[in-house]
Amino acid sequence: MVQPFPSIVIRPDELSAQGAFAEAQAEFLRPDPGGVAELTTLLKTHNVGVVAHFYMDPELQGVLSASPWPHIQISDSLLMADAAVKMAEAGVERIVVLGVDFMSENVRAMLDHAGFEHVPVYRVAADPIGCSLAESAAAPAYGAWLDRAAATPNSLHVIYINTGLDVKAHSHHKVPTITCTSSNVVNTILQAAAEVPDLAIWYGPDTYMGANLEHLFRSLSEMSDEAVRAVHPDHTAASVAAMLERFHYFRQGTCIVHHMFGHDVVETTRAHYADVFVTAHLEVPGEMFHLALDAQRRDAGVVGSTANILNFIADKVADHPQDQSGRLRFILGTEAGMITSVVRKVQALLTERRDAGHGDLEAEIIFPVASEAVAIVDDAELGVVPGVSGGEGCSTAGGCATCPFMKMNSLDALSDLLSRLDQARSDDLTPFFPRKYVAQLAGRSLASIGSEPILHMRHFQQTGRMSADLVTDVTTRKAS
Repeated sequence: MVQPFPSIVIRPDELSAQGAFAEAQAEFLRPDPGGVAELTTLLKTHNVGVVAHFYMDPELQGVLSASPWPHIQISDSLLMADAAVKMAEAGVERIVVLGVDFMSENVRAMLDHAGFEHVPVYRVAADPIGCSLAESAAAPAYGAWLDRAAATPNSLHVIYINTGLDVKAHSHHKVPTITCTSSNVVNTILQAAAEVPDLAIWYGPDTYMGANLEHLFRSLSEMSDEAVRAVHPDHTAASVAAMLERFHYFRQGTCIVHHMFGHDVVETTRAHYADVFVTAHLEVPGEMFHLALDAQRRDAGVVGSTANILNFIADKVADHPQDQSGRLRFILGTEAGMITSVVRKVQALLTERRDAGHGDLEAEIIFPVASEAVAIVDDAELGVVPGVSGGEGCSTAGGCATCPFMKMNSLDALSDLLSRLDQARSDDLTPFFPRKYVAQLAGRSLASIGSEPILHMRHFQQTGRMSADLVTDVTTRKAS
């Protein structure tokens, strides 16, 4: 029976793709060894570290994941900045960021904070690499929403890391602000509410994530106190219910990729994939969120960050009974670029299992996008690209599987930049630097102010508590 969604079946030594979209993705999972060697030589010659997001171009990601160069990190946006600092500590002389612009800005800010101002950071495109979600936080509507927060006593702004450094700065100037990621946002909000009585929480800019968080907290408020304390030891059902009365989220911000995981995708999944594991990013619309959350409650799915999704799939493969064969099937409810990291991790686990003499096992990754959601292009080497109209990976019959902004990070663009590093004058490379945000706000640079919400998050990640400076700011700043 032909399934409505394309998929890739992973085995220890081979892959098989069903559907045009999956075939286009799988093509880049077997990179040309010559191309891998060429890129590795460029990275080594120029002593360049690469930090890249899971969602980037599959051709580039396939080559990078096959390279033996030790200073390559493919991860979510939080770990990208951490990896860049570690690379600088290890002696890497330059960092290239493969992602959208707010990611390179975050990397630049964290390197500066760690004392590596002398290590240059590069993007691979001279043009801006945008993000629909980040741009929604830069819109006047977001500023007006924050004005409401500033007029409310005891307000804390919890801003998604996927925003520009200037937005973080202007937000923090108005309202005490801490950044979050999709993997730590729940704990961030609960911890802040536990530490500051009568805290008003303003989450933004992702509307779907905000609505999903509200649903999670409402469900938590209806559980037993014992169940609530298992999630956070300082809360009860009553305290979560009280927090919900002061929880606000922005209503006009979406990611163009996750926006498409809506009604049609959910109905097709229910009709044809009732027995599969369902994964979903916390940014997806409510219907997909509820589908994955219901599956998570049965230990048949996960809602969370890209790292949560990757770890869930790997854990299911690793924990499968050793004496049983079969196929594990997963709906990939996030950007299709995740497939490279999923394949690499799953194949390693399947190879280990096979070599130990255990039962044959394979994993199928299903893309909730129509099989025909590719476009033919005039490129002899590429042939097809995701997207009905060339790059979006969307169709009326399926979800939006790829981000056109992330795909501005191409193998050719990276190779061209690396080739120019020692030949071009420094001013020739200026368009490839992250924005510096040297403008002043209240006597300080935007970059300095915008870094503070990130540092508050890092303090929480390291200690499990809000920083004293942030708590003081929240409790003493007067409402405007």
